[in-house]
Amino acid sequence: CWMNPPYGREIGKWVQKAFESSISGATVVCLLPSRTDTKWWHEFCMKGEIRFVRGRLKFGNHHASAPFPSAVVIFGSNAKTCTLAAM
Repeated sequence: CWMNPPYGREIGKWVQKAFESSISGATVVCLLPSRTDTKWWHEFCMKGEIRFVRGRLKFGNHHASAPFPSAVVIFGSNAKTCTLAAM
């Protein structure tokens, strides 16, 4: 499953659902803001495979990039837990 959740205050619930779905057998690939100082990051993302995106993302033909760094976090039985990598 691919997940690009809303980046507001509810993001922690989305990440929790992704993590819990992986316990039930799903593989969930998440595009997330790299918010390493948050509770949801430490409770869930740190249990998945984390790949930091180099630079800032741009979507479509927009000239401005995202104002924050991003990461791809993978939850599932094939994910390499406790692994950090740069993309």
